[in-house]
Amino acid sequence: MKLTIEQIAEINELKSQKNPTKRVTAPELEKILYEAVPALDHGFVRVIDYMGDDSSIVQSARVSYGKGTKQVSTDSGLIKYLMRHWHSTPFEMCEIKYHVKLPIFIARQWIRHRTANVNEYSARYSILDKEFYLPDPQNLAAQSIANRQGRGDVIRGEDAKKVLELLKNDAERTYDNYETMLNQKFDGSTIDENKKGLARELARMNLTLNTYTQWYWKTDLLNLMNFLRLRADHHAQYEIRVYADIMLDTLKRWVPITYDAFMDYRVGGTEVSAKGKVIIQKLLNGDEINLEQSGLSKREWNELMESFEIKDKIV
Repeated sequence: MKLTIEQIAEINELKSQKNPTKRVTAPELEKILYEAVPALDHGFVRVIDYMGDDSSIVQSARVSYGKGTKQVSTDSGLIKYLMRHWHSTPFEMCEIKYHVKLPIFIARQWIRHRTANVNEYSARYSILDKEFYLPDPQNLAAQSIANRQGRGDVIRGEDAKKVLELLKNDAERTYDNYETMLNQKFDGSTIDENKKGLARELARMNLTLNTYTQWYWKTDLLNLMNFLRLRADHHAQYEIRVYADIMLDTLKRWVPITYDAFMDYRVGGTEVSAKGKVIIQKLLNGDEINLEQSGLSKREWNELMESFEIKDKIV
C-alpha cells in the first residue's frame, strides 16, 4: 500500500484534531477514523466521516427525540425486528463516507451499485500513479467450467509465472506509452509555437484495467448492507471481497447491534420460496419428496438443500 506524502500529512492532521461535538459517535469506529487499512497489493480503505449510530436507527423508527430511559436490550430487539421484517427506512438515517484506492476493473464492478455518492480521481485533470494490481499466485485461477463468471482451479507452476509476467509486462508497457504521450511534444496549433503533450483525457485510455484509481464513496447504512450482502459473500469475486471484508469490520465498529442483526438475518439467514417452504415442511414431517416431485429446477432444488445442509438430497 502506497500513500502520497500529501495523504500522509492529511491523515496525521485529521487524526490530531480534537473536535467536541453534541452528535452521537461510535467509539470503536473513532479509533480507526482516517486510517488507511491495506487492501490487495496497493489499495486501501479509509473511513472519512459518518453520521449516526444504532440509537439513530431506533430514534428514527420511533420518531422520538432522544434515548430516554430505554435499555440497550430494547434497542437491540427493535433493530432485530426491523431487520427481520425488512423495515428498511430507519437504516437510511445513518450515513458513512469512505476513501478507497482500488484497481479500475474492481471500480467498474463496484459502480454497479448505483446507490451511493461517488467522486473519483480525475485522470483528465491529474496523472495516474504507476501502480498495478497483480494477483497473488494462490488467487490466479482458470475460468470455471460450471460458472461463466467465476474461477476454477488455481493455475500453478510455469503457467502461473507466464500469466503474471504477461499482466506485469502489459501494464508497464502501456503505462510507459501513457507517459510518452503525456510528455511527447506535439504541434497542436499553428498559432502557438509551444508544443504540448497529448491531452490527459486521451492518453489515459491506453492504460490497463489493473491500474489503480481512487474515489470517495458515500452511502447510507441500508445500501451499505445491501452492498456487503453481495460483495462479502463467498460467491463474490475475490478482489472486491477483500474490500467488502474490511468494510464489514467498519460496520461492526460503527453500529454493532445492527451488525449482529445483519449477520444473523441477512448474511447467515436464507430466503425460501413458497414451494421451498412446502418442501421443507414435508421433510420435517418425514415425508419423502424428490426433485421430480418438487416443481423446482435442479439449481433451485440444490440451492434449497445446500441452504439447510441436507447433503444427501443434493442431485
